[in-house]
Amino acid sequence: MTDCLIIGGGPAGLTAAIYLARFHLSVLIIDSGRSRMATIPLTRNHAGFPDGVEGKVLLDRMRDQAISYGARLIPGDVTRLARCGDDLIAHAGDQTFSARAILLASGVTNVRPTMSDAFHDQALACGRVRYCPICDGYEVTDKRIGVLGTGERGVREAIFLRSYSADITLIAPDGPHDLSPDLRAAATHAGITLLDGPARGFALGCDGINLRAGIVERTFDTIYPAMGSVINSARAADLGAERSAEGSLIVDAHQRTTAFGLYAAGDVVLGLDQISHAMGEGGVAATTIRNDLAESAPLRR
Repeated sequence: MTDCLIIGGGPAGLTAAIYLARFHLSVLIIDSGRSRMATIPLTRNHAGFPDGVEGKVLLDRMRDQAISYGARLIPGDVTRLARCGDDLIAHAGDQTFSARAILLASGVTNVRPTMSDAFHDQALACGRVRYCPICDGYEVTDKRIGVLGTGERGVREAIFLRSYSADITLIAPDGPHDLSPDLRAAATHAGITLLDGPARGFALGCDGINLRAGIVERTFDTIYPAMGSVINSARAADLGAERSAEGSLIVDAHQRTTAFGLYAAGDVVLGLDQISHAMGEGGVAATTIRNDLAESAPLRR
């Protein structure tokens, strides 16, 4: 029996693991190894790292810190959650784990443009593809920026990036733009160029990333996919936890879901895409779990 089982080894899950282990609770992390933080070449807006820090380096440090206090980590994917009396059960492959509480910190998965995985990873590593304008919009100040998207999400991201550069093009990823008159007017008013897709033929050049949109060929310093994401909250439904229409887990101010014993933190709750936000929720969730467990059975050394 584990006091708390954490699903997800990203910033939210690892922060919670550090807290919980230091509360002298037994902690097991099941990590799929697909944290988006591992794909960040260098984050420069994370407090305490004025010269930036590589996502993998930060993950490694957090993982080592959690393990140093007694947390255990195993690789795997949780395929099903269940309840047995007051205990929660997690199935991962051919293994079964019991816990008094579960923290779901499984994050989200970005919807990628139509390009090979190898090309995507290469473009991401050199900053030609970026996913978080809040994180790194500063780095593309006054650059040629392409936003892959359409509809409200695409226009909203293009307008956000307009505060960093005057050269913003919104490219429909799969065909003509799907924009209401109001959205089209808002984009035009902001000085955003609209380009119909489909966006294909991605290639890295000496001066940027090239693509073909319909019959038009363009080069950008960087492109931001604004195509949404898949929220990895399906396992919470196994326990009857409520989710929003988009799939985000509904939690109270202390990260409790509507399913007893199940907590959630990070982008699986709200896709803000910020390391600091995920870490903060991880700390809140861990403290709540500690206090809730203490109420059900006093914690003593």
